Amino acid sequence: MNRQEALEAVLSSYRKYYDINRENPLPPFAAEAVFSVHDENYFLIRSAKISESESSEYAFFAEADCMDEPQVRELDRIAWEEGLRRTKPGPNHRNTDITLVILADQITEEAAGLIRKNRHYKSYYMGLRGWNNYKLIAYELSTGKIFANRQAEPLKKVMANIKKQNEKENSK
Repeated sequence: MNRQEALEAVLSSYRKYYDINRENPLPPFAAEAVFSVHDENYFLIRSAKISESESSEYAFFAEADCMDEPQVRELDRIAWEEGLRRTKPGPNHRNTDITLVILADQITEEAAGLIRKNRHYKSYYMGLRGWNNYKLIAYELSTGKIFANRQAEPLKKVMANIKKQNEKENSK
């Protein structure tokens, strides 16, 4: 499985709930995905609104032959800053998650260590106007290794499915 096939496999898992942008993603990313949800709770009638909240997620997808530490730092910086720029904190803002997915043929040990340790978090008005979480996950196609920060642990299942597809293709 090459990087393009792996990217398509990852994006297909996002397509059901996310709006995918492959035509003009923010450089240097190969694709972007956006998810938004607005929730309102009422008591019997609409005019008796109990609560209202907005959540969203911005996912950025990058690919490379060999991913090293400076590249990870640069992709991390761009994804985090762009996610913060798109965040609209307000009285109904609950959270905006920012996700960076890296697909590479090889990932250096330094880059893998940085991915595991990477952490960003921001709250607005002590959490009353929401917060930002940051997820970073990388998949090394040559070895099938998956590297993720703590927030991205649930995304390992998505990458594990791609790893299974990759192993099936390699065994043929």
